[in-house]
Amino acid sequence: MLTAKVYVTLKDSILDPQGVAVKEGLHNLQYQNVDNVRIGKFITLTFSESDKNKAEEQLKTMCEKLLANTVIENYTYEISEG
Repeated sequence: MLTAKVYVTLKDSILDPQGVAVKEGLHNLQYQNVDNVRIGKFITLTFSESDKNKAEEQLKTMCEKLLANTVIENYTYEISEG
């Protein structure tokens, strides 16, 4: 069994309104040293596939077609056994 962890974040050039709101909230709580906040998604998938290369190929397709909007988002992933 393989487990994949996918991290999806907005591209640097895209405004992150949630991040701005969190940063302002932190400033209101007196955490003035926070300069920037970016919000993203974390997705965990479990594969019954045992071939890591095949699972990675499928995962890339999943990310490109559904898990990330590649026009405005970047994604990275890790695949491990377990």
